[in-house]
Amino acid sequence: MFTGVKVFSATKAKEREELGEAITRWLRSNADLEIVDRVVCQSSDNEFHCYTVVLFYRQGGAAAANASAKP
Repeated sequence: MFTGVKVFSATKAKEREELGEAITRWLRSNADLEIVDRVVCQSSDNEFHCYTVVLFYRQGGAAAANASAKP
């Protein structure tokens, strides 16, 4: 089960080159989330190539422990 979705998408060459770094930054800044699934898509036409990464997550780690410990 998941509680949230984060979508990363890039069409331009420079955006595609930086996509991995953007995902890594987001994962590091949201370390309390547990990634439970992911979908990676690539689509193209004659001019453009689009990469999409979809991360499905739920609260995990310290955030979930703190939430369940509250009375």
